[in-house]
Amino acid sequence: MPVGGSALFSGFRVLGLYSGHVPHALRYHQKHREFYVVTAVGRSFHTYNVNRLGIVAVSNSLPDDISCMAADRMLVFAAAGRDISAFARNKEVVMRYHGHRQEVRLLLPLGDQLISADAGGDVIVWDVQGGDEYLRLQFDSASFDVSAMMHPSTYLNKVLLGSSQGALQLWNIKTSKLVFTFPGWSAGVTSLQQSPAVDVVGVGTATGRIIIHNIRLDETLMSFTQDWGPITSLAFRTDGPPIVASASPQGHIAFWDLERRQLVTQLRHAHSTAVAAATFVHREPLLVTNGADNAIKVWIFDQEGGGARLLRSRQGHSAPPTTIHHHGNDGKNILSAGQDGTLQSFSTVHERFNKNLGHGSINKKKEKKKKKGLSYEELRLPAITAFSSAAARQSDWDGIVACHRGRLATTTWNYQRCTMGAHHLQPPIARGNAIATAVDITSCGNFAVIGSSCGRVDVYNLQSGLHRGCYGNEEKAHSGAVRGVATETLNQMTFTAGSDWLLKFWRFKSRKQEDQLKLHAAPASMMLHRDSGMLALALDDFTLAVVDIETRRVVRKFAGHHGNVNDMTFSPDGRWLVTAAMDCTIRTWDLPSGSLVDCFLVAMAPVGVSLSPTGDFLATAHVDSLGVYLWTNKSLCGPVGLRPLPADHQPTEETLPGVTVDESEQEVTSEEVDDAYESAEQLGAELVTLSLLPESRWKSLLHLDVIKRRNKPVAPPAAPAAAPFFLPTLPGLTPRFAAPTATEQETQSKLLRWGLLSQRSEFSSDLESALQTGSFERPLRLLKDCGPSALSVELSALTSEGGGASGLTSEGGGASSLLLAFIQMIDSMLASGRDFDLAHAYLALFLKLHLRSLSQDPVAMAALLRLSSRLEAGWAELQASFDQSLCLLTYAKSALL
Repeated sequence: MPVGGSALFSGFRVLGLYSGHVPHALRYHQKHREFYVVTAVGRSFHTYNVNRLGIVAVSNSLPDDISCMAADRMLVFAAAGRDISAFARNKEVVMRYHGHRQEVRLLLPLGDQLISADAGGDVIVWDVQGGDEYLRLQFDSASFDVSAMMHPSTYLNKVLLGSSQGALQLWNIKTSKLVFTFPGWSAGVTSLQQSPAVDVVGVGTATGRIIIHNIRLDETLMSFTQDWGPITSLAFRTDGPPIVASASPQGHIAFWDLERRQLVTQLRHAHSTAVAAATFVHREPLLVTNGADNAIKVWIFDQEGGGARLLRSRQGHSAPPTTIHHHGNDGKNILSAGQDGTLQSFSTVHERFNKNLGHGSINKKKEKKKKKGLSYEELRLPAITAFSSAAARQSDWDGIVACHRGRLATTTWNYQRCTMGAHHLQPPIARGNAIATAVDITSCGNFAVIGSSCGRVDVYNLQSGLHRGCYGNEEKAHSGAVRGVATETLNQMTFTAGSDWLLKFWRFKSRKQEDQLKLHAAPASMMLHRDSGMLALALDDFTLAVVDIETRRVVRKFAGHHGNVNDMTFSPDGRWLVTAAMDCTIRTWDLPSGSLVDCFLVAMAPVGVSLSPTGDFLATAHVDSLGVYLWTNKSLCGPVGLRPLPADHQPTEETLPGVTVDESEQEVTSEEVDDAYESAEQLGAELVTLSLLPESRWKSLLHLDVIKRRNKPVAPPAAPAAAPFFLPTLPGLTPRFAAPTATEQETQSKLLRWGLLSQRSEFSSDLESALQTGSFERPLRLLKDCGPSALSVELSALTSEGGGASGLTSEGGGASSLLLAFIQMIDSMLASGRDFDLAHAYLALFLKLHLRSLSQDPVAMAALLRLSSRLEAGWAELQASFDQSLCLLTYAKSALL
């Protein structure tokens, strides 16, 4: 077994982790012209774009959990314990700042400096680039405990500090002098925020009071009071309306009008926990909020009366999930029930396919809620303890049934509508304090079988929600609590397991008992693999038993766990049984061999496990963790040697996977662009490389005369009917045109002088120079830039330019030296294997123009013969490669493999 831990599973990613209790940071990317929100999740932080809330970056992990964050134009600063780290490109640590003696609580970037405050009363000003300590201010926590700080706009080198005792101090960090002290309002300062008006700041206090204060005049302009406790965050709108938003620990947000000095609107239950931060996007009617409920939300203000509505959000469980199952047969969606009482669906493809089915309620109708006069919390159902889902008839009626903690009635849910269903399934006769403990939906999706703690097992119709009967005599299937129920594929048999150590077999339609099996311990849970007919039971003595439902006998027994088995799942083919227990191990048992083939440790005890119907991912949920973790099945990617593990095997701990970045949303930096891989012009000297020029540049060279004839105008251009007004005229009463003088006639002659004809083109000059140096890259580059017509002109002028003006001829007095140079250029192109298509096209046009003159010169003919032999050798190699490939394809198509 490899040292890494598991030989079968490898950590892939985590789903449903978005935000923690740390206030977010909002930053603007000038190049992308886009806002990004940065949230802390444990020891790392995530970066999302505001317009889609798609994750673009995940930072490297820090040694401890992040306690506070801040961001400027270039860097993101995160404090973990006593140390501060600066991240570049939202990922890499480029600078660390050491010097605090207590945990850092506040960060404030200010130009080239970073200001940090810890719990011990030290405020340090750092040089961002060098990492040196520029200034240290020490405060007595008993008299001035720094709880908030901000930089007032236009106040150079000034920082405003707020204390939990209520006083405020304005400091000059360049001269290390106290500028002014504000006595405060007899309440601790929890938030400071700059308003759009210069000199005016917003102060939030621990008593829920909001003060709008002018710090230049030391004058309070107005104040508001919210009834929800301390102010956790303040934000001012900058897109026009004079609105300030205040957040509360109860998850509510209030909006106050600064002109009318009154409450405009409020967002109740914007978050299920305290709002960590609320920030208005600059000059946009958008509010970004995050909280400890693992949610990031963007609100837009487009309602009448200044109200806001939820525009987009990323939300996971606010409390750890307890039960997870794959939904559907494609394995792309995972249903998760958490301790927060919500039922959510996480997509393994993309976050935009996630669904939140919401929180269960006692009564869905708002009118009945109002009549009962119950509060919001009293109407909510407790957390889900067990659920079952079926996709067979989910488009027709509810396809999910859930059991709730401490309740006998079970609820139905609709996956497609993402809401709680219409039925509360409850037996007609309730006994004592019985609660629902187990549930299963038939493969057809029509019936739900529910077991309770009093021993009842009831059947309900999901379409109507009506009770259709119960199992056992005297309406009791077991003498103890029912621990598990299951139905097989054809709805012929029902299996129930109870705390009375019995596994019973029932006829589904007649509800009569056919057989029972005595177990050696009380079962804790049960899982049926319908395709193979294998029924797995986790027993209270930490062992596992596998029963064949056809023979109704225990066929396998597994022992090895040292804690309660929380959950188990089968592989799609029924060969493996994966179990998760409180001993922090995830074990894979091979049913044919009856042995343990894989085992690994995790840091937190797993409470839920589910293997996808396609077998590609294993999903796990853990104690004290809000996410759903995915592990890839390495046996689908390559051969995995699984051998039985010894009884004394000591498993190795596997690190839980982290969040991965979606490539479609990933932010591309300038450094990454510079480091991008560029393919070589030629991969190998033995290969043939094409020029990658469009076909129109070389394919029509031999047909230029046909193209010119086809594009020839039908009629010659006609002379203008009237002379233009700007022709020169002679002075006088009668208008007469001035005749050109003799000098003008000479200058306007259409006959070119011989000196003009003797001038060389740039290509001819470079070709002659290349003949001496042996490098033809420059003339070839000039030819590549020419169009078909210009290229034809250049090749046609080789004879006149070479033999006329300069008199450069070959040794035999025949063909021009430029013609020989061109032949050598084609020969070098064929020898290097580059621009294979251009070499043939240029050679074809060259021979079409100059073959008659070249045939009369022996030196030129010798050069052409050498070129011909190179052409034949090159084509012979290509033909051999073509024949080999065609032969292999023909064999693969016709042979009987």
